[in-house]
Amino acid sequence: MADSLILEVANLEHDVLTGIYSEETGRPQPLRITVQVQLKVPPRFDPDTPLSASKNYMDLKFAATEALPSGVHFKLIESVADHICDTLFVQDDRVEAVTVKIVKLAISEAGEEIGMTLTRIRR
Repeated sequence: MADSLILEVANLEHDVLTGIYSEETGRPQPLRITVQVQLKVPPRFDPDTPLSASKNYMDLKFAATEALPSGVHFKLIESVADHICDTLFVQDDRVEAVTVKIVKLAISEAGEEIGMTLTRIRR
């Protein structure tokens, strides 16, 4: 089994234009987004290892928030997840896989998490 490094930014809340029903279209919906990135790793992380040997967590946050195009309506939250994956693959060749979990907060009635998880592997 090969070494791997998983970086994670969990439970970001961000409003995104998404949905297929008339009550969903035309206004942003609150989503809770968790992003995990699997990176190629060096043989060791010594105490003086520079950040360039890993990845800045803020890149994950950016992909799930600011990198989503404003004014674009995503019919499916799966397409939101795909956009996040694409952004992270373009950002860094060391990204081997991306997992995005999205929960639609507006449709929760009793605190349940309704959503999906998508994992894409670099091809």
